[in-house]
Amino acid sequence: MKTTLFIITFLFTFHLSAQDPILQNRDKALEAVATKITTTYDDQLGLDGKQFTLFEKKVEEYLIREEKIHEEFNGEDKLSKLYKLRKAETMEMRNILTQPQFDLYKRIKSQLQPLAVIDSDGNDYKEN
Repeated sequence: MKTTLFIITFLFTFHLSAQDPILQNRDKALEAVATKITTTYDDQLGLDGKQFTLFEKKVEEYLIREEKIHEEFNGEDKLSKLYKLRKAETMEMRNILTQPQFDLYKRIKSQLQPLAVIDSDGNDYKEN
């Protein structure tokens, strides 16, 4: 009886964790951007098939979160939230990449995915 209850509880919990509300609002444009970003990283990191898929999903998840920040915030507050978001994304990539890949990822991320910057008037714009 305990085994049955444990299995039912485990399956219910597993089912709930698979329903990420961030990824339920998929946008085809963001999906394409995530694929492009992942392909660019893949050229330098040499991701295997499983890593590519996990990396792409993680990039897409964070692009969705970034889009919400762009919609809701401005100026320094927006930049601060984007910085924290990028830092969290970097830490989550540690679970996907090998240590040498992760070290290279940290070095090239600012070039491949630059953060927005604020000009002297408090207006924000994307750095190229």
